[in-house]
Amino acid sequence: MSNPPEPAITPGQFDRIAKALADPRRVAVLEAIAREEQCACQDLRGQFPISKATMSHHIKELLRAGLINARRDGQYLHCQVRPQAMEAYTAELLRRVGVSASMLPERST
Repeated sequence: MSNPPEPAITPGQFDRIAKALADPRRVAVLEAIAREEQCACQDLRGQFPISKATMSHHIKELLRAGLINARRDGQYLHCQVRPQAMEAYTAELLRRVGVSASMLPERST
């Protein structure tokens, strides 16, 4: 009998991603970042009626979960979604609930 495949992400990272995605506002911030190739955090603050500190907290949690990359350019922070982290999280979630990829509907491109 073969062993199940090893997860592509650690249990700790899986938990951090799940926690990050549990906040609807944080998911909305992630979606806004995903709409652009490089998203300036300054631009995000204009899209959401939240304080600079709250936006900073959301960005920090997304970074900690590994869902985004960020690079500093002077006083500005530019964020970019890490699609491979989302793919690894999704694959691990499906593995945990016992759904194989063959059970999923075909994706249209």
